[in-house]
Amino acid sequence: MIKKCLIPAAGYGTRFLPATKAIPKEMLPIIDKPLIQYGVEEALEAGINIIAIVTGRGKRAIEDHFDKSYELEHQIKGTSKEHYLTEIREVIDRCTFTYTRQIEMKGLGHAILTGEVLIGNEPFAVLLADDLCIGEEEGILKQMTELYKKYRCPIVAIEEVDKSLTHKYGIVEAKELEENVFVVSNMVEKPKPEDAPSNLAIIGRYILTPDIFEIIRNTEPGLGGEIQLTDALLKQAKNGMVIAYRFKGKRFDCGTPDGYVEATNYFYSKLKN
Repeated sequence: MIKKCLIPAAGYGTRFLPATKAIPKEMLPIIDKPLIQYGVEEALEAGINIIAIVTGRGKRAIEDHFDKSYELEHQIKGTSKEHYLTEIREVIDRCTFTYTRQIEMKGLGHAILTGEVLIGNEPFAVLLADDLCIGEEEGILKQMTELYKKYRCPIVAIEEVDKSLTHKYGIVEAKELEENVFVVSNMVEKPKPEDAPSNLAIIGRYILTPDIFEIIRNTEPGLGGEIQLTDALLKQAKNGMVIAYRFKGKRFDCGTPDGYVEATNYFYSKLKN
């Protein structure tokens, strides 16, 4: 049912300067694979093979990565190194990639609205590549697409965070509907700990319905002067139903050096074993 995944990838990645001056943050490697490839593979596991990427200036490396490199393939063909390209070849063969550019950085809501031309009038997934997620038995997006089949409404992935960290996340207020599934009644973008309605934080996985585009168009800039997806989702929650799903798995915040190092160490330990 969910055929398309939108990946906003136009941000500057300032926490990783000067490395991200010339390299998109989404292309930073965890061992031998860039962050964005982990995200695309998660989408594929969920049965999603149309990948819509919102890029910006200096992001051509993303397009090049998901394309064939005839010179490189010719150089290593028939050698012991050829197998290194097996995974990315499979991704390229199984996916259709589409791209559009976000000219100005006006927040996540604006990035998603920029991707409307790639999505059209159908439900879709949203994946933020710097949230690297590992599911317990199946990937986070697959868990969420299965949930969408049941409830047919927007879904946000959530995890519990320390109350002192609420100022870094969109925070939901919600009532439990079933185990790990909550009906959202309120959302607050990056509240101070004393103002946070809970410690349930939204992370970079969403299932959205196409009416979100018109809602974003009519959403005024919020925190930081940006168009916040949280504000648009709150309107949907007030007028219908938005579900928050406490996913089964582990998340690494690779938008920060600490999370990036933690993810690298985790995957390196798996490689050694």
